[in-house]
Amino acid sequence: MRVGIVGGGITGLATHHYLRERGVESVVFEADDRPGGVIRSDRIEGRVLDFGPQRTRLTPSVAGLVEDLGLGDELREAADVPLYVYHHGRLRRVPQTPREAVTTDLISWPAKLRVLLEPLTGPAREGETVEEFLTRTFGSEVARYYFGPLYGGLYGSHPDEMPMEHSLSRALDSAGIEGSVLLSVAKKVLRGREAPPVASFGDGLGRLPEALAEAHAPRVRLGEPVQSVERDAAGFALETSDDEVRVDRLVVTTPADVTADLFADLAPDTASALRELNYNPQVLVHLCADADLTGAGYQVQYDEDFRTLGATWNASLLDRDGVYTCYLGGSRNPAMVEWSDDRLESVASEEFEAITGHPARALSVHRLPRGMPAYDRSWTALDRIDAPEGVDLCTNYTARAGIPGRVREAKAVADRLADAG
Repeated sequence: MRVGIVGGGITGLATHHYLRERGVESVVFEADDRPGGVIRSDRIEGRVLDFGPQRTRLTPSVAGLVEDLGLGDELREAADVPLYVYHHGRLRRVPQTPREAVTTDLISWPAKLRVLLEPLTGPAREGETVEEFLTRTFGSEVARYYFGPLYGGLYGSHPDEMPMEHSLSRALDSAGIEGSVLLSVAKKVLRGREAPPVASFGDGLGRLPEALAEAHAPRVRLGEPVQSVERDAAGFALETSDDEVRVDRLVVTTPADVTADLFADLAPDTASALRELNYNPQVLVHLCADADLTGAGYQVQYDEDFRTLGATWNASLLDRDGVYTCYLGGSRNPAMVEWSDDRLESVASEEFEAITGHPARALSVHRLPRGMPAYDRSWTALDRIDAPEGVDLCTNYTARAGIPGRVREAKAVADRLADAG
């Protein structure tokens, strides 16, 4: 069996790695001349900047890749630092332990007591949004000031735009949480189970896809987009800019609109549904500040009068020499991705100073037209997506976004193909 993999981001490269590990022949096609997709790192003024994800969790699947690729000496684990939500004029620490949950000023005492009723509220209801679910189960304050900014801010969507079935319910299932969230978390605390550490590499997260591409260089074809896919008697014929390649099976890892173009003739109904899926455009503005801030960063509560969605404090989280990454755009201000660099730099630096009290200057502006899956109401189109026979969709619309989730799904797909072959 020969497998063709469309897309050389972390998903496609990890799938290729696991297939080769199982002895299955495969080849990766990536349109860009650099591997990694949205995961990309570089140096500006000698400072390491990440132009997509800023960090990852060192889950067993990610740690396994690090070991396979011999990247252990380059690994950089983050300090255990607090996270904040900007709410009512200042940064407020997000509680991460039972003690902090009692002492936090992010929510009031009545709201803290209301949380204790969560085990009695029941699972998500049909058609319920994330905001409706969180309000019903934890109370309005916790929904608006705690879970809402953290979860919705992650994707740049407002929680009242996100149906549970296509967003938080899937995340809870992936985390193995059934029934009460509060009781599940309490059990993990009592068992002493801790979240995997936050990590990156000395040269940024881009080092991981780069190492994967280097390890399998003869079979990773960069700068070679797949222009069309046709079914033939043996499997599929992939037309590229250089030649035609025949494969028995196909794994597609590209964003929904790119996949839709490939499926236009092969599966027109699925292509039509894929084109409906929304991604939130996002702008990353890297700042440099001489600020003595200790923390992972902050999310801005969505009722606040700021255009900044949040910020990662790379300087204290990963010792990145004065670097702070601000996020703008999302579903609230999607047009910001079209703004000029000067305007984006001005907004990011001015709002960073207003929120933290520290002046900052811009280092770079990076636009992500498909910043994050929106997981909004457009994702009901998933019900109409049916991959053609012989094709596996391994993407952030078939499973979760985030590096651990992408690596985990890549391994599952590779194992399934190897077992079937």
